[in-house]
Amino acid sequence: MRSPFETEERAAWRRTLADFVAAEITPHADAWDEAGEVPWSLHERLGALGVWGFGIEERWGGLGFDDAFMRCAYQEEIARCGAGGVGAAVNGRSISVAPVALLGTNDIRARVLPAVLSGRKGSSLAITEPGGGSDVANMTTRARRDGNHWVIDGEKTFITGGMKSSFYVVGARTGGEGMKGISLFLVEAGAPGFSRTALSRKQGWWASDTATLHFDGVRVPAENLLGEEGRGFLAIMRNFNYERIGMTAGCLGAMKACFEDAVAWARERKTFGAPLIERQAIRHKLADMSARIDATEALVNQICWLMNEGETPVAEIAKAKVFGSKSLEFVASEAMQIMGGAGYLRGGRIERTWREVKVMAIGGGSEEVMRDLAARQMGL
Repeated sequence: MRSPFETEERAAWRRTLADFVAAEITPHADAWDEAGEVPWSLHERLGALGVWGFGIEERWGGLGFDDAFMRCAYQEEIARCGAGGVGAAVNGRSISVAPVALLGTNDIRARVLPAVLSGRKGSSLAITEPGGGSDVANMTTRARRDGNHWVIDGEKTFITGGMKSSFYVVGARTGGEGMKGISLFLVEAGAPGFSRTALSRKQGWWASDTATLHFDGVRVPAENLLGEEGRGFLAIMRNFNYERIGMTAGCLGAMKACFEDAVAWARERKTFGAPLIERQAIRHKLADMSARIDATEALVNQICWLMNEGETPVAEIAKAKVFGSKSLEFVASEAMQIMGGAGYLRGGRIERTWREVKVMAIGGGSEEVMRDLAARQMGL
């Protein structure tokens, strides 16, 4: 669907991304997913394109400008490779660089951002805990001040990129109960007392490493506190907004991949002497799938416009994330049905997307939490 928000610059950016994904990622996505990792050179090649540099000053390796449409175009196009784990493998840094850029000291920015944005090193956001899930305000990982250091104890889990990252943005409780007692810290992989355990046997996202992080008296310099003590919860919530609209754009890209493959199969596959696409039942499925895609795209575009206008439409982002994940679930299921038994075999974009769809409904804020957030933001 043609967008009224498209500009020559945005169109050129999308073409660059689409060409890169088609030539450099999609042909290898299945092999990387089966192998359980992507080559580190992919991080560096994407870094050279500047895909993680939005909203970060050029002196720290960023692009020096921001554009929500271009951010979402990247998330959409990389999702079209049909293997969500490939995008997850490289994009753990995308949700962890903003707190460093906005809240870190200049020394921390200079040490972390150029290396991470270029793809030479990885970074991860460490918020989710084994017993907490989406209940961020009640995290139990603690940090106590000890002279010129902070000492961190606790665990984080389901951390994307957790086994390979060099830097971690970690939420920890420095005060009393609730959201006002949470702070953010930069922790480096080599810190004494820090360890990590791989989470294997996942249903999807095989190409992305996922970890549980262990903090056993981890000492970090006092200057590794990101921002003000006790203000970490607000920073986490602000950071979630870009993550959630990015995930919605990822759902959109995955839907488009499923639709393309379903149409191609329906044109090729013959039943009872005629192509599938001539069957009314199949054509209706495709029309319904296309409608979900169009609606999700319209939501993403409207939210991007609002964000570029300086607004933070929290309720709309939350609703869009739920609508996007639900739409992806529908489109992937219908695409699988069109392909029949062939769609159930590993190795195709539809099978992987159908298997991975639930992580989009859970990660970044579950559908249930998003609905409640939207309702509260609406004053209901």
